Amino acid sequence: MIAPLGKGKASSVVFDGVTKTFGRGAVTAVDNVSFTVNAGELVTFLGPSGCGKTTTLRMIAGLEMATSGRILIGERDVTKVPATDRDVSMVFQSYALFPHMNVIENVAYGLRMSSTPKSELKERAEAGLELVGLSDYGPRLPSELSGGQQQRVAVARALVLEPEVLLFDEPLSNLDAKLRRKVREEIRDIQLSLGLTVVYVTHDQEEALAVSDRIVVMKNASIAQIGTPHELYDLPTDAFVADFIGEANLLPCEVQSVSADGTAQVKAGSMSLSLEGRDLEPGPAFLAIRPRRIRFDGGANPSLASKVTKATYVGSHMEYHLETELGELFAIADTVGGRVAEGEEIQIDVAESRPILVRKQG
Repeated sequence: MIAPLGKGKASSVVFDGVTKTFGRGAVTAVDNVSFTVNAGELVTFLGPSGCGKTTTLRMIAGLEMATSGRILIGERDVTKVPATDRDVSMVFQSYALFPHMNVIENVAYGLRMSSTPKSELKERAEAGLELVGLSDYGPRLPSELSGGQQQRVAVARALVLEPEVLLFDEPLSNLDAKLRRKVREEIRDIQLSLGLTVVYVTHDQEEALAVSDRIVVMKNASIAQIGTPHELYDLPTDAFVADFIGEANLLPCEVQSVSADGTAQVKAGSMSLSLEGRDLEPGPAFLAIRPRRIRFDGGANPSLASKVTKATYVGSHMEYHLETELGELFAIADTVGGRVAEGEEIQIDVAESRPILVRKQG
């Protein structure tokens, strides 16, 4: 019987006003960022290329040093502590397996470097492989494995070190879509079963929504919004987050007034709407409407006249491009209720489409 890997070592991560610049301050990669990752939590950093998410991850690992601010792991200030003296493991996008070593040797490598007794080495490496479902693959070389299997070996190699924090840098980007779903589920299951603290970086919105306890959305070296997947999808703070987390139609509108109870009176083209004000002040804003929530056949509710300019059948659903007085809309509808033809004029029930009032920018 292989001894299971230990639990209970997970630690929190705290960034306190952290800034990272390169080139004598010419480029600011991370700008005065503060957040807390709780012990045992999986937090994903999400954002477009160049937003600062990977630099943030590398500062947690100690591969980059903060220019200013403080970084704590647990209660220990590690701001100036080198990577070798931090109890952190990272899983890289490229797997970074040694091609001349077999699987069990790759998994045991970090343990050997940390002077783990030989009596424990093989047992812990086997426990790591068992955890990722590769118990029988120890004698194989990395070249004899699929991409998904190689990534699982990389995960096992990180897990056997039983780190305070486990870091993932775009771990699934080299896998095809079907395999990405499978491996991300396995990573999440392992994280939950061992109670690991995980910081995960990706540019894939669906991946972030699927694995995270919370998501940190970054833009231009700063944090745009932090929240649970549900909060970010249903209550984005501004147009950038609304459009980056999933898809969103952004319709220009004007907040005319906000009452004492927080209800906003909104004008959007010829429509007048009463919506949750969400702390917005009178002025220009956007209505964010998710494509799958658009409801046709406007009745008594405020409706938006539209014309179908393109209708595409993709099997499980229809995709529509709609021309309206507020601009083009993209809608997704099930095929069960029938289809709308190109050129057809329809009404969109805006209230039933659950619009979200958002700021133009954060």
